[in-house]
Amino acid sequence: MQSSAKTVQDYLKELPAERRQAINAVRGVILANLPKGYEERMSYGMIGYVVPHTIYPKGYQCNPKAPLPFVNLGSQKNHMALHLMCCYGDPKLKAWLEKAWKDAGKKFDMGGGCVRFKKLEDVPLEVIGQFVASLPVDAYIRRIEKVFAEIAEARAAKKTAKAKPSKMKPTKKKASSSHRRLSSRE
Repeated sequence: MQSSAKTVQDYLKELPAERRQAINAVRGVILANLPKGYEERMSYGMIGYVVPHTIYPKGYQCNPKAPLPFVNLGSQKNHMALHLMCCYGDPKLKAWLEKAWKDAGKKFDMGGGCVRFKKLEDVPLEVIGQFVASLPVDAYIRRIEKVFAEIAEARAAKKTAKAKPSKMKPTKKKASSSHRRLSSRE
């Protein structure tokens, strides 16, 4: 459920009171631990924490006009979510997050890079704070560029694999049945 709100404050005003309270609490932890260089703004219809073009002019690989996303926080139809771009392609970071989340006694519900939660009590705020603080902008850019390079290499390898001619065995031509009929009449 993407919002068309232009500002974070407008986005928060749109939310039901319980969701607003939960999103604001998670937002507060993110802001308190956000390393220097990231900016808070609306991004993809959610609250986003991004690397601005002034620091990373390339922008987001999927849309270079957009700044590089780091974390997005949003309210969806059936849940709230933290979209953690930094977890895509980084199994160690994802494993650390899962372990810390579970060690805090909370249920961990994550897809590729999206942690879903229904209420504030489901979120170990201290883990979110540690996670966000652990990735300064320069370290995040290095990580994400490595992931983008690996994706590009995989795509290139896939293309070259498709481009190679198949090694089909030549088949023997069978004489057509009409040819056999003619030769049997002779």
